[in-house]
This record gives sequence, structure tokens and C-alpha cells, in this order.
Amino acid sequence: MDDGDGLLERYKNKRMENLLELHNKTPVWNDDTQSYVLNFHGRVTQASVKNFQIVMDADVDYIIMQFGRVAEDVFTMDYNYPMCALQAFAVALSSFDGKLACE
Repeated sequence: MDDGDGLLERYKNKRMENLLELHNKTPVWNDDTQSYVLNFHGRVTQASVKNFQIVMDADVDYIIMQFGRVAEDVFTMDYNYPMCALQAFAVALSSFDGKLACE
């Protein structure tokens, strides 16, 4: 394997075979609350900077993963294919890094 086979080089060169590009779902403006919101379908019940949903551009309505606060210091995580439990858990853990001072 040379440097041209690394993930970063493959991404830069748009060689995306066997790779998926995932994004945070873009929230929509809610006139009632005067804020940007995501629909967690009742699974996330408290506002937090840690709340997020992950999607692919090809289908932004298919939630691959969602994570959010349900009580003080209590969070919930849901995931779907193509993520496995280990990947989803790693992403959830990484959401705590760097956001501790934001709340």
C-alpha cells in the first residue's frame, strides 16, 4: 500500500469505491421556536449541542444514526445500516470531545 491508497488521498482524488460519505443532517428553521430543529420522532427530548443525525446526500430522509439528550447526563443513540454498533458507538463517544464547554 502506498500513500495514494490512504483514505485521505482517495477522498481528495474522488476515488470513493467502497467508501460512504456521511454528513450531519441540516436542521430546518422553526418559526414557532425561532430556532433550527431536527425531527427525532420522540427519541430525543432535550435540546443539546450534542444532538445530531447522520445521513447520506443521496437520501437525507434515511437516518443512518441519531444521537441526543433525553435527560441530564443521559443520551440515546439509534443506528441503521450501513453502520454497525461499534462504528455508531465510536461516533457517539467522539461527540463528547470538545463540546464539554459548550453547555
